[in-house]
Amino acid sequence: MSVLFVTGTGTEIGKTVTTAAIAAAALAEGRSVAVLKPAQTGVGADEAGDAAEVVRLAGPVTTAELARFPEPLAPATAASRAGLPAVGPAEIAEAAAKLDASHDLVLVEGAGGLLVRFDDEGHTLADAARLARAPVLVVVQAGLGTLNITALTALALRAHGLHCPGVVIGDWPARPDLAARCNLTDLPESAGAPLLGVIPQGSGSLPPQTFRTAAREWLAPELWGAGPLRLPS
Repeated sequence: MSVLFVTGTGTEIGKTVTTAAIAAAALAEGRSVAVLKPAQTGVGADEAGDAAEVVRLAGPVTTAELARFPEPLAPATAASRAGLPAVGPAEIAEAAAKLDASHDLVLVEGAGGLLVRFDDEGHTLADAARLARAPVLVVVQAGLGTLNITALTALALRAHGLHCPGVVIGDWPARPDLAARCNLTDLPESAGAPLLGVIPQGSGSLPPQTFRTAAREWLAPELWGAGPLRLPS
């Protein structure tokens, strides 16, 4: 698994922090890591985007960003409103391949969910992953409602002929309710794939060195974690 796409079941659920945790864990094992952000939306030209946040948290990774649009919208809509070219799946797959040639691991972080439109032709991150022949990790929410949207995302992945190595809970609450605790067991069944990580709420606010040390404890060995995934109680 040298190229891994990272998508989510929605926005603001921890994709960037999850990407940073995987990058930090891989770096700790001596791997060279690159992070590709195909389309960054809702960030100005001089502002730090998601790729910069991964560097801040994880450490020395190579970053690439193909396009940036100022309004916080789906990439296709944001590109159209800004009068800028959209990013297509072939461009994403080509950029990932170039980074793959010189890195042990390339993480491609999507925008929003799997089927968010990237261009006027309706192409999505799923189309890019299919061209890249890469697996797609899904970052999910912890609580009530996550099973349905996780199952739908898994169904869409299968429809596109894509492999999902697992799911990661991107924002595990400090005080989980009953639904969240039950979902630790139920999510793998809905996803048809194992639970490979649980990222504690607020992890993105940790000092970088603390984040890097802790990241391997949040992830399973399949994502370069330190050992068997320890589920929260």
